[in-house]
Amino acid sequence: MTAAPNIFEHIKHLDDDGREYWSSRELSSALGYTDYRNFENVIANAKEACKNSSQTISDHFVDVNEMIKLAKGAEREIKTVLLSRYACYLIVQSADPRKEAVALGHSYFAIQTRRQELEDERRLQLRQEIKEHNKSLASAAKQAGVVLPIDYAIFQNSGYKGLYGGLTKQDIHKRKGLKKSQDILDHMGSEELAANLFRATQTEAKLARDGTNTKQAANETHYAVGRKIRQIIKDFGNTMPEDLPTPSESVKQLESRKKKAQKKLTSGEE
Repeated sequence: MTAAPNIFEHIKHLDDDGREYWSSRELSSALGYTDYRNFENVIANAKEACKNSSQTISDHFVDVNEMIKLAKGAEREIKTVLLSRYACYLIVQSADPRKEAVALGHSYFAIQTRRQELEDERRLQLRQEIKEHNKSLASAAKQAGVVLPIDYAIFQNSGYKGLYGGLTKQDIHKRKGLKKSQDILDHMGSEELAANLFRATQTEAKLARDGTNTKQAANETHYAVGRKIRQIIKDFGNTMPEDLPTPSESVKQLESRKKKAQKKLTSGEE
């Protein structure tokens, strides 16, 4: 019985961007539903719960059509829903509690969902800290002679190149597949954000401690700090920053969702 939750791990899929999802057809079978029509009612209830929790339904439930093979080589088109982890969590909450697999699914997805909530909270906190420390870093760089916008762009890229093995901010942006207006820091997970926060704080401290007073020296310091942090990551056998997954939601989306939830809570809505 303790190994049963692995069923849900086994039927998990990853899309081209490394984001996980589940098929409603496979999930219905794993939860013990022999008639998919009954499971469609569970999905409908889960969608309503998603809406009531201030989430966008289409972010978690994606309707698709797929072809299945029948006898003698025939095919038939069926409707399937691609589900996020959160969608699966809502589904098991709405499913028949008398089914043993539903109880196991509830435990599995509750744990996974809580882990994601903690990750989201860490991202929000770290992103805010980076905003504040980047202001201090900019001030320290200015004291070292980095004054013009173009100078600061070069200074910033020096740090990124050190930490990301030669990649510039533009390279990272492209690697993450972001739009021109999107900030790379808003599309980092907590591990990547923490590495960049460490880069910013240590560079700021070293510039001040060394009394750096030229643009070239400031750039070299930023690069050296980034490269040192990269070496530490490598020494610990951890994933390089550029190879860490890009979260499906940006920090701005998390902030927006959090504000909506807080507004709903303070307004007394059910």
